[in-house]
This record gives sequence, C-alpha cells and structure tokens, in this order.
Amino acid sequence: MFIIKIKGKAKIPDFIQLRDDNMILLEYFSAARPLNKLKGYGIKSSDSEIMRYVENLEYGKLQKLNLK
Repeated sequence: MFIIKIKGKAKIPDFIQLRDDNMILLEYFSAARPLNKLKGYGIKSSDSEIMRYVENLEYGKLQKLNLK
C-alpha cells in the first residue's frame, strides 16, 4: 500500500491518499483525522505514532506505507 500527503490551500485542509500496489485509489481523507481510516486497514500502531507519521510525511511524495 502507498500513501501520499496533499497540501491544501486556504480553507481546504491537507489530505491523504491511500493507493494499492496497482496505484488504484483506496481512500482519500483529511490529514487532520487519519486514525480511523488507517486503523480500518489493519494498522495497529498507537494513535500518537500514527499522528507523528502523518505529520512527518512530505507533501506530494508517493511512498510505501511504513506503519504496522
């Protein structure tokens, strides 16, 4: 699974996209509230660990999801 963080503009918040290995869009959600969406895909990391991971993602850079 891949993840990309998209920069919002003005009143539009930052968003996260989750994509599968074929680059098909699985989820599109606000970067401010990623916990329920990521945990729905079996991520068992702590809430603080998930938030720290999302906050440290680079904008516009597609990368392999590295949470367990």
